[in-house]
Amino acid sequence: MSPKVQRTKAAYEQIYEDLRDKIANDDLAVGDKVPSARQLADDWDVQPNTAMKALTVLRREGLTETILGKGTFVRDQQAHRTAQDRLRSIRSSGRIYPDNEYARILETELVPAPEPVAVALGLETGSPVIRRLRVTINRESETPVSVSTSWFNGSLATTSPDLLVAERLPEGTPAYIERTTNRRITAGRDQSAASAAAERDAELLQVEVGSPIKRGRNWLTDAEGDVVEYGESVSVADRWSTYSYEIHSETED
Repeated sequence: MSPKVQRTKAAYEQIYEDLRDKIANDDLAVGDKVPSARQLADDWDVQPNTAMKALTVLRREGLTETILGKGTFVRDQQAHRTAQDRLRSIRSSGRIYPDNEYARILETELVPAPEPVAVALGLETGSPVIRRLRVTINRESETPVSVSTSWFNGSLATTSPDLLVAERLPEGTPAYIERTTNRRITAGRDQSAASAAAERDAELLQVEVGSPIKRGRNWLTDAEGDVVEYGESVSVADRWSTYSYEIHSETED
């Protein structure tokens, strides 16, 4: 079935987001040819210049490259996947990671909440919390590309006990919590900053102490505004994070 343009946002942006998600999920893998502007225009029932605009955005973000006389192809790139990316991916395709990466759960435990974690989850310092440490690994090089720690209210140990099992949850932790608690995750917030690898970061990422890294934090909240998951992550250098947004001009009365 051909996709349909929704009138809630610009048509070119919807086409771009659809292609971007397919690239992120490896439905369009490195080296694959991207549909032409004419094909996209036919599929989406839009003007060719609208489809071309979507292709231009992909190229500007480094996701694709155009080879004269041959077409547009998915570029080989290093992309840093945020919590938002993983949540979008699991809901759109049922997969969390692209084909060239996989995750390994290193540690799970029920521990007293350190002060920063307690503040992030809206708990008292020392309250029981679940901690899950995972590393994401590149399949080709078998080297770590990111390490993340997820923190949850300790009460989930009863309703969602698999959070304390040191194995991957194929559906992802957000979907697992939604299924076991009937809570719906409705919003998220990500932060990131350039940083230098501390000793523990360097050990897990297999880099030198002091190497440049990207440090991130994220919050996932439910419909009541309560934090369901708080995450902290570090990733190696030269992995791009991509954000898209709309700009609306305000009209004066």
